[in-house]
Amino acid sequence: MGLFGALFTGVSALSAQSQKTAIISNNIANVNTNGFKRSEASFFSLVTTSTNTSRYSPGTVTVNRIQRVSQQGPISQSESSTDASVSGKGFFAVKRDSLDSALTEFLYTRNGQFSEDSQGFLRNSAGFFLYGWPLDVNGALPANQGDLDSLVPIDVAFLGGLTRPTTTAELAVNLDAAEVDADFASVLAGQPDFSRGLTVYDTLGNPQNLTFQFSKTYGPQAAAISTLANQTAATNLITNLGMTDGDRFTVNDGTTTITLEVNDGGAVGGGATGVETVGDIINAINAGLTDATAFIGNNGEIVIQHNEFVTGTETLTIANTVGTPLSELGFTAGAFVSDDIGTSGNYSNGTFADSPPYSGGEFPAVQFLPGDPLYNPRGWWQMRIMDPNNNSLSVGLVNFNGDGTLNALPDNEGNIDIELSNINWGNGSELQNIDINVSSFSQFSSDYTVLFSDQNGAELGLRTGVQIDREGFVIAQFSNGATTRLYKLPLVTFANPNGLREVSGTAYTETEDSGEENLREAGTGGAGFLEPSTLENSNVDLADEFAQLIVAQRAYSAGTKVINTVDQMTQELLQLR
Repeated sequence: MGLFGALFTGVSALSAQSQKTAIISNNIANVNTNGFKRSEASFFSLVTTSTNTSRYSPGTVTVNRIQRVSQQGPISQSESSTDASVSGKGFFAVKRDSLDSALTEFLYTRNGQFSEDSQGFLRNSAGFFLYGWPLDVNGALPANQGDLDSLVPIDVAFLGGLTRPTTTAELAVNLDAAEVDADFASVLAGQPDFSRGLTVYDTLGNPQNLTFQFSKTYGPQAAAISTLANQTAATNLITNLGMTDGDRFTVNDGTTTITLEVNDGGAVGGGATGVETVGDIINAINAGLTDATAFIGNNGEIVIQHNEFVTGTETLTIANTVGTPLSELGFTAGAFVSDDIGTSGNYSNGTFADSPPYSGGEFPAVQFLPGDPLYNPRGWWQMRIMDPNNNSLSVGLVNFNGDGTLNALPDNEGNIDIELSNINWGNGSELQNIDINVSSFSQFSSDYTVLFSDQNGAELGLRTGVQIDREGFVIAQFSNGATTRLYKLPLVTFANPNGLREVSGTAYTETEDSGEENLREAGTGGAGFLEPSTLENSNVDLADEFAQLIVAQRAYSAGTKVINTVDQMTQELLQLR
């Protein structure tokens, strides 16, 4: 038994080393195969047991193949925008065909050398179809994204081009704080102080030019405005304006009345406040009334303005009591009422649609209203948005803080924008909604400046390319400069990737040893990242394979020596007489 047992042991050694050589040769053969994972030979002994310790019965040797699927291969650059490699854990989900059927088996591969076939499907160099999550119109993933049933073949074919209607726009402008104010009637009927155009696109891909018009105004509060310009606080009422000592007028803010008397330094009648200069008038009104403010405007005009406007019923009244001092100051005596943008238009919520002359859109709500220390009565502008046919799409007011920033309250989503709804371009395109971000508006005393403008629409464009980005999005590019996300590639992970079963085409199937598949977004849940325009090379190390090949060859030769020796021994045994 011992002699023939040794012969069988030598034969098993040859078989095991042959298996190792076969594994090494397969590794070397696939050294340039993208995504290939090498294997190793693992030897273990098979022994026989005997109760008689004086006689030894030799065993044999066998070999198992160990896959190194989890070992990362080196990554190299590629010129194709649809090539991608996985840096870290995870596999691409592929199938042998493009049929989205549960009867077709999913395979998993690290070979990311994808290209578009004649029908627009992305397939790798082994012919497998790439699968991913489809994105809806809002770019969201399917609700069942954790299931393989949520995956569809990646189809990037476009029979026509792509148009992208504008849904959002952004405009950043600086309005000149030194611009001369105008009353409401003048603003509505006059030319704007500044205009800016912005091209947007309708649902048919037609360009539509919006015009933004800005006019400096005293605001919606009741205001009495002098027609005299170039006045200063030092302007003397008698010597410069020719007023008469003793003339009187009153100012009433609806709650309190004060009487002002032109005085050159003499005695003042009871209940009146003596004023000698324009500055004295402004100081007296600001000190005597809580609901009205006086100031010198940008054109040197005197302005008396009510502080309230929310309810639309506030009234400011000025009247002569002795002489006609108001006309000499450039005022028209009478009652001035706040513009009615509060009762029906609900200005505090930024809505003007129900309050003529405001219409068409929802303006941002004012954050700091009269009575708040940060409210700036000098920061009002009327803004009108015109369509290409010179029709008003929206008109309303914006207010700026004393530091030049926009006085606006963000909406529930944190945006400061003007919402245009149901725009009818009159060309057969669908009614359109556009949200215009105005958070970068400013008011500083400098030239009118357009800092930037942008919008997300695009005219008709033909597809010029497809690319895969690091997050796994499959993105189509068009000649109009637009891009759109079509799909997102999942990375499929396994608890034990080395337990996967290898199939032809540098792919694997799930087994009990590998565990169940998990669909992950790139960079989440332990999955790696996608590296665009790269390929993962084989993880075979030629130097190591050659060294192992030498060892296998020597071991094989040693096994033949054992067989040869046993053969000689049995021959001598047979020669015994």
